[in-house]
Amino acid sequence: MGCFFSKKSKRKSSGRDERTTTTTTTVDTAATGNAVSLGNSGGEEPRQYSWDKREKVDPKDYMLTGLKDVTVGRLPGTLNGQQFVIQECENCDIYVFDHSAAVTIDDCVNCRVVLGPAKGSVFFRDCRDVRCVVACQQFRTRDCKRMEVFLCCATQPIIESSTGMRFACFQYFYPELAFHFKDAGLSVFNNNWSNVHDFTPVSGETNWSLLPEASAVLESVPPPGAESEFKSVRISADTERSIVPLTKGGRRKASEESCLFVFFAGDYSTANARKLIDEASAKGFVLIQTKEVSMRPDDVKRVFQNSAEDLVECVTNGPVIALELSGDGVVEACRSIADEVFSGTKVFVSDNKNTSSRDVDGFFNFADMQMGL
Repeated sequence: MGCFFSKKSKRKSSGRDERTTTTTTTVDTAATGNAVSLGNSGGEEPRQYSWDKREKVDPKDYMLTGLKDVTVGRLPGTLNGQQFVIQECENCDIYVFDHSAAVTIDDCVNCRVVLGPAKGSVFFRDCRDVRCVVACQQFRTRDCKRMEVFLCCATQPIIESSTGMRFACFQYFYPELAFHFKDAGLSVFNNNWSNVHDFTPVSGETNWSLLPEASAVLESVPPPGAESEFKSVRISADTERSIVPLTKGGRRKASEESCLFVFFAGDYSTANARKLIDEASAKGFVLIQTKEVSMRPDDVKRVFQNSAEDLVECVTNGPVIALELSGDGVVEACRSIADEVFSGTKVFVSDNKNTSSRDVDGFFNFADMQMGL
């Protein structure tokens, strides 16, 4: 909680009494015997430093502790990127509808938790029977039991000394959420929710699993009640409204055919990616995974090979957004969508189903290495 307190500067004592700048000090001169005034005797305002102008922060505004059987949290605009702490809460509904620097949750039991995007880590410790919606750069648990996590995580989620952990893809919406993702520096296309690393595996046992695909977020983490202070926040878990695209992740694919579809940086790359998801979903295809990552010209040549010459200049404008779509006939359908819907947009689409798996593996292996996964 170091960010909650500012350090007060101290002056070294020289053996004389220290006095404030507003105190008038006099000394006698040996030559005249007259008093000479030192200090702020001219009525000037004391000098102000930058730390004097900072808004005072009350740590209590950034923590929830020792609560039971209540609905609590924070409304949009109340955290604005500060750290947040939740500890020793029991049977509580907790809604944090704002972005933060990092969140720690300790010793909580039987709670439902919604956390807005965290720029750093979300760390659960010594918690049990918690169901939560989380978006963060890094997700960790230690000594936790029986948790359900609807997760968007930019890096590989890590569990340690934890059992009964179940994960699903983040599915959530409230009006400020897209801005909070941006403020937290998170991309909605970088979600490794199903790529969980168990730091303390036990031979013959499985400490984590994936929730059924049909799992409904609002059944696990209900919206605020009509009497709560959060009733005005317009929440939705509709797949079509979710800020984070719903991906199949590590679940088994129904088809062996996949297609790589890449959008290059531009004013509408995010909107185009969402449009493609809608078009492909309407045709019965499944979104497996997505990535938003920067590429250098050498990366383009290595990843796109024969198509690289036309794409090298495209990567200089910013990160690319890549999607893996799956289903029988998906390559042909994606090429048709590219021609009909994105005819004026520079894209890469797998050429045929015989080489599409190589395209998918080549790009996402590169992306994972870039992101340190």
